Amino acid sequence: MNNNKNRLSIAVALGLLGSVASSNTMAAGFQLAEYSATGLGRAYAGEAAIADGADAQWRNVAMLTYLEGTQISVGGIYVNPNIDVEGSSKFAGQTINTKSEDFAHDAFIPNLYVSHRVNQQLAIGFAVGTNYGMETNLGDDFSATNFGNEASVITKEINVNMAYQINQQFSVGGGVRYVIAEGSFGATTPTQTEGKLPVPVGTTLKYMEGTDEAWGWQIGTAWQINDTNRIGFSYKSEVALNLAGHAKGLAFNPMNPTAHYSGSMELALPATAELATYHQLNDKVAVHASFNWTDWSSFEKLVADVNNSPMVNGKDTIKEENWEDNYRLAVGGTYALDQKVTLRTGIAYDTSAVSEENRTATIPETDRLWLSMGAGYAWSDNLTLDAGFTYIFAKDAKMHEKDPKSAPFGGTFEGETTGNVWLVGVQANYRF
Repeated sequence: MNNNKNRLSIAVALGLLGSVASSNTMAAGFQLAEYSATGLGRAYAGEAAIADGADAQWRNVAMLTYLEGTQISVGGIYVNPNIDVEGSSKFAGQTINTKSEDFAHDAFIPNLYVSHRVNQQLAIGFAVGTNYGMETNLGDDFSATNFGNEASVITKEINVNMAYQINQQFSVGGGVRYVIAEGSFGATTPTQTEGKLPVPVGTTLKYMEGTDEAWGWQIGTAWQINDTNRIGFSYKSEVALNLAGHAKGLAFNPMNPTAHYSGSMELALPATAELATYHQLNDKVAVHASFNWTDWSSFEKLVADVNNSPMVNGKDTIKEENWEDNYRLAVGGTYALDQKVTLRTGIAYDTSAVSEENRTATIPETDRLWLSMGAGYAWSDNLTLDAGFTYIFAKDAKMHEKDPKSAPFGGTFEGETTGNVWLVGVQANYRF
């Protein structure tokens, strides 16, 4: 009975945090980097030190002091992940070769930003976007669906920001973040186990969904060294969520897998920081770079709380994850072709947030290489249009799951994930 409790809890927790595709899609873990099409064109290099438009506040609120008048930026990014997983599962006394192709869902990530210069020193801003999200379905034919067959995490974030220019060289800023989150996870008995288990194939082993809302904060600063060189630094706090909803499945109640039970899952969106530089080499060329850090080492273990089911009643430490801090290095360039057209390009490298020995089938974290290009067009003195394109190479990564507590009825999975991602975005920036 206690083993079933642990198996259920870990599946619920991992499902709410991510899935196979979430790790390989955009940024480390279940993190999204796609906040603007303008930045996408330079692989988000130098973002904490660049102020193209109102969207600059998302990466460094101090950049608000570099924007004149009232500005609005609105746009979106289309994400197309092409992720496969292939391997073999040992389950119910048999070894089955299995594969799931293109199992990560496409997504469109919208955004909206508004900035207003109150006076020479003070500026305020408003932003709507997201930092985390994913959605996957491994399909009914995948032989390791007992570890999880579908999962989703969706977050929406609203920021209210303020920045102050101390003098000609230094600006500071801060903001409040309001995060709305929802998540779900499901696991079923594999179709290949027909006749091998005392339950029908496709039986829901566990399913959980929940929602929560929480607050966070962010700060930033900028140092204008001289007319052509700038350094920016920003920090976003951790946001603690407790996704509350309901759970159901065989592992909650073997006699009635469709019965609902109240439950919750603690989920921390990790703290992040960025150090960026911007250098205007001449009237046409600028170079910029960023170093990003995400506090994934805070992701050591998961705790779920499911109430009043025959199998689970209270909190339980369900899995040791032992993730590591993630780092990202990006370098880019901007070229002013003429008074109307601006060209951008960039390259970035994301390190994995998990070591080889801790990688699992549910979250197979891996390194990623970004290649980006983009362009901006000044339609008028007030309106500019931007577009960006990025292709991401995801490093092939081995994965394994050998912990007998990872899924009901035990089992193991050994495999490898491969794939790539492409992203395209458009954005409009208007200045009053």
